[in-house]
Amino acid sequence: MVSFIWTICYLSVLVGLSAYGVHRYFIIYLFLKHRKRAPVPAGRFEKLPVVTVQLPIFNEVYVVERLLRAVSKLDYPRDRLQIQVLDDSTDDTREITADCAAELRERGFDVELIHRVDRTGFKAGALERGLATARGEFVCILDADFVPPPHLLRKTVDFFTDPKVGMIQTRWGHLNRGYSLLTRVQAMFLDGHLVLEQTARSRSGRFFNFNGTAGLWRKSCIEEAGGWQHDTLTEDLDLSYRAQLAGWKFIFLPDVVTPAELPVDMNGFKSQQHRWTKGSIQTCKKLLPEIWRSKLPMPIKLEATGHLVSNFAYLLLACLVVLLHPSTGGPQSGWVRTLLIDVPIFLTASVSVAVFYAICLSSRYCLRLRCFLPFTLPTLSGTRLSTGSFFRSHSCLCFNLGFFTSHFAPSYNGYRNSIGTTAGRLTHSPPRHLCLAFVGSC
Repeated sequence: MVSFIWTICYLSVLVGLSAYGVHRYFIIYLFLKHRKRAPVPAGRFEKLPVVTVQLPIFNEVYVVERLLRAVSKLDYPRDRLQIQVLDDSTDDTREITADCAAELRERGFDVELIHRVDRTGFKAGALERGLATARGEFVCILDADFVPPPHLLRKTVDFFTDPKVGMIQTRWGHLNRGYSLLTRVQAMFLDGHLVLEQTARSRSGRFFNFNGTAGLWRKSCIEEAGGWQHDTLTEDLDLSYRAQLAGWKFIFLPDVVTPAELPVDMNGFKSQQHRWTKGSIQTCKKLLPEIWRSKLPMPIKLEATGHLVSNFAYLLLACLVVLLHPSTGGPQSGWVRTLLIDVPIFLTASVSVAVFYAICLSSRYCLRLRCFLPFTLPTLSGTRLSTGSFFRSHSCLCFNLGFFTSHFAPSYNGYRNSIGTTAGRLTHSPPRHLCLAFVGSC
């Protein structure tokens, strides 16, 4: 009986993980089907609208001056451009932003410097505060580590000639892509999300999300959707889904690139992934019931569900770790079980990830990263699992783990992560079931 219960639990977890792999295949299908349907503006503005550029900043002493100088070089009429510096800093950044804002005012720019003593809502609170005095019909949001190209507004604003368009997202570039192997692999992961997922969802009419920066919003869209709310860590994902539930249309432009810096150390990478993962799960808990109560078409509901619950794969992964070495038995080996269980699970849970990034790297946007695909697993394996934080936050820090058959890996003697600390040690042999070489990604 114990063996039977273990087998049911074990296979249920693997089927759940395989479902995420099937979803990846579906994203690949949507991308291949719609990749040539590039969006075009419905028309052109006869007179360019007023745009407010919001710059949420907190203790960014090393990059804030670069950001402000890049914004000042935007190819857009100064009388149609407002710059809001939303500076919640508590260090020397305040002096730098004050000096740069004064300099830009002397050059004829409309610059509003807003400093909050009470950081309620953090970034979402700062954006909400700035929106109250924004004079632009459209709002461009740029984080401190981004460097907008001069043509950013010229190449995006005309898409708002369609009154149904509420948000335009540009593709992130990577200023320090070649800094290290870690930054190269991060760039590949982000390109997988931006090139495949965002393109597939946007062009097929599914819901997709604003990435928090390097995008433009219609002010009335933000207001109609309920404004910036700070009850989740991913206020951008939250607002995106609320706006699309209200009927607004979003557009993703992969050919318009806004460069930014990637985290250069593992701790920064882990912190970023933890924040994104926890925030997406909070948004899932908040909005998924509303999505299913809405009158949206079933394909949109299903894709939105797949998107919002994607990070629950890490909970399944934790369950799989517990079930890997039961005290008694398990499914008996044999070619029937291999064909009916092992091979399908391997193709869905493992091969789907490799195919996903292979297609991403074969696209015209990511050709330079093709040679780094083999490094994805060891890089993510270097991200240590914090068990207590995992179960408290329902999240995992983008942790991938390889499981192998006893034919190829009779024992596991430990490994070291990228900063040289021992991550774990198993001395027994894993069960003879072909599981997964990769499980998910960021």
